[in-house]
Amino acid sequence: MASLLRLIERVTGMAGFVVAWVVFPLILAMCYEVFSRYVLNAPTIWAFELSYMAMGTHALIGAAYTLRERGHIRIDIFYSRYNPKTKALVDTLGYLVLFLPVVSMISLGLWEYWVEAFVADFRSGQSAWNPLIWPFRFIFFLGFALLWLQGIAEFIKCLRVLAGSADWRTPNG
Repeated sequence: MASLLRLIERVTGMAGFVVAWVVFPLILAMCYEVFSRYVLNAPTIWAFELSYMAMGTHALIGAAYTLRERGHIRIDIFYSRYNPKTKALVDTLGYLVLFLPVVSMISLGLWEYWVEAFVADFRSGQSAWNPLIWPFRFIFFLGFALLWLQGIAEFIKCLRVLAGSADWRTPNG
């Protein structure tokens, strides 16, 4: 169980590290767009679509990393007062009843969404550039699949705390 936990956390950690670099091409593209539009008076046909695809990629892939790093917002009026085992029990129920089923259904739906775009060779239709849309739709699926994997890791961590074999939310379980 511990090796599965380490593997999942390594995968989501690496995905978070890699996707963090997506911001730099986005910055370069936006700077070029501003220069091209206001200095050369020749706006690009691709900057808008590239920007929303890059930011979408950043947010979708980054969600699993954020869960791993406990960076998502939590309303903890009561939760912060609980002891570690009670927190683990609340989280276990949340992952089991809400998080994992919902993210599973969304992931499966996004897989079908990607396949449809891939098979039909969909284009964005948002600009004159009109790129293929299936790579971005695959990022939708990948982001939620990674989030589901990290949810499994968090669920395992909770089970380990409930079993008394780990401290509350220590790195790698």
